[in-house]
This record gives sequence, C-alpha cells and structure tokens, in this order.
Amino acid sequence: MTWTMPAEFARQERIWMAFPRVGNTLGDDAASADEARDTWAAVANAAVAFEPVTMVVDPSAVAEARTRLSSEIDIVQAPLDDYWMRDIGPTFVLDEQGALGAVDWTFNGWGANAWATWERDDRIASAVAGLARATHVPSPLVNEGGGIHVDGEGTVLLTETVQLDPRRNPYTTKQRVEWELTRTIGATRFIWLPRGLTRDYESAGTRGHVDMVATFAAPGRVILHWQDDPQHPDYSVVRQVRAVLEGATDAAGRSLEIIELPAPDTLQDEDGFVDWNYANHLVVNGGVIACGYGEPDADARAAAILGEAYGREVVTIDARPILQRGGGIHCITQQQPASTAR
Repeated sequence: MTWTMPAEFARQERIWMAFPRVGNTLGDDAASADEARDTWAAVANAAVAFEPVTMVVDPSAVAEARTRLSSEIDIVQAPLDDYWMRDIGPTFVLDEQGALGAVDWTFNGWGANAWATWERDDRIASAVAGLARATHVPSPLVNEGGGIHVDGEGTVLLTETVQLDPRRNPYTTKQRVEWELTRTIGATRFIWLPRGLTRDYESAGTRGHVDMVATFAAPGRVILHWQDDPQHPDYSVVRQVRAVLEGATDAAGRSLEIIELPAPDTLQDEDGFVDWNYANHLVVNGGVIACGYGEPDADARAAAILGEAYGREVVTIDARPILQRGGGIHCITQQQPASTAR
C-alpha cells in the first residue's frame, strides 16, 4: 500500500485539537492558565467557522472546555499529558484509492525533555486514528507533525536537528529517515534545512521544528519566516535557511519561489529573544488562522501576505499565550484531509 500526505492547502474534513489541562505547560498562575485556555478555545472557535473541529479533552478539563468552546465543536475525552495536537496526534495520509490513514509516529516528549511526560500523549495518535476511522500506520521513527511540511506532490521540508536528534533517533541516518518518510507519507524529495529558530533550542523547545520557520503555500511556493534585524540571532538563521531553499528543487524539478514573511517588531521578552513568527499558521477550508502578537501594523502586514499567498480569508488570533508555552497555532492543531475514496 502506498500512502501520500496531502498538502495542508488541500481540501480538509476537519481539524483536531487538544484542550489544555493542569500540568507543567499550563503553569501555576490562575490568570495565566485561564489566558491559555481562552487562547486554545479562540483558535478552535475561529476554525469551526470554516470546517468541523474535534477537541480531545482530558476528563479533568471537560468543564473548563465546555464553558469556552462553541457548541459546534465536537468534544471527545481521552487522558492527556500535554495538548500540542500537531505533535501528539497522527499525521493523516491517503492511499491510492483516497482512503484515510493515520501515521502514528513514536513520541518521546520532543526528545525526552526533562520536564515532559508522554505516557498518555503517546497513545493519542492511535486514539484519534480510531475516532477518524483511519487505517493505523505505526512508525518507529521518533518524529512530530511540527517537524515536517509537505507540498502534496512528494516534497518534504524538515530540519537536521529534529529527525536526526540523538535524543530522538540516536542511531538513524538521513537515508533511514528518508526511507521511513517515503513509506509513511509518500515523500520522494527531501529538503533538509540546517536548523530552526534560536529560541526553539532552549529547554522548552523542540530543537528545530520546521513549522516555526517555513511552509508550503502551493507546490513550488515556500513561505519563509524572515527576521531583518541583525540584533536578533535569527537574522543569520533565516539566511542560512534561505540559502538552502534557493539551491533546492522540489519533487517536480521546480526551483522554489520564496515568500518572505517578516517577523513582528518585538525582539525580546523577559526571557530573551523571542521566536514570534507568522509562518506557524493553520490553513483551513477557505481560510487561514494566523498568529497575532498585539502589533497592529505587523499583524496586518502578515495577514495581507498570507491572504495573497493562499488566496483565502485570514483570521488573526493573539497567539502570545501559545508562544510563551513553546509553540504556535499550527502546533496546537492537526488537519484531517478529505478522503476521496468511493
């Protein structure tokens, strides 16, 4: 059987998310915790205006979820450690007949981070696969959905510091990773980026998820996070990434059109240089749910670029409570493509 991962701009059946529960990521401050719950809910409530949304909720958080989520959102219960559905949930694929499959990557808390627990989260992909009535496709590769982006035609973007991370896959090689991605998502062209954003290598980070840096807006068209202030360490990072993209071709042999998506103006917060970016967005049917950072001009500029790149309506949600916890809107969501099976 051959599996292929559709691009995120392809037609979708629904969006899957997981709702915040009490734990290390949520934090101990009640006001901050409520802010996080409200932000996760805001993303879900925005997405459901475009397509169905299913929220996986830990039994301990059902009451908190019901008070914040639109009645149009489906709630299912399952035990959770954390709530980054992009990484703990399955990567959906289609077979030759268009039937749905769900790749269940091995998950170990983003490389066995000291603060992370993942015994329950490692079961979520299988549970979601069952709920979606998808064929379960287990994989021994330690990987997360935020670590890959595809164009739907065989090209995949990934970073050398995620799949080759010795805390994830200590004995693997590029060739072995490529074999497994060919088997599971149908990849035939691999564009290995050197790294991710600087802050992503701190203790709460993923050590280089590509979805904070670059994504496909269409076959042959890449949106690239762009930092133009030389004071920020990502000034050099994005130029390294751009150099690789400029020298790459996709599975169809095309050179890549690169769309620079400028960073917001804020360079630092109380913890150091920020990883605020607009590349980490969710594409939905007829729309884009974009990260906002409380900067009206920068947020509007990003929305205009995204709207033109995708030809879709853009809804901006203040994502700072998500970024404070180590990710963005793309990280907390997972799309299920529309099955074309008859």
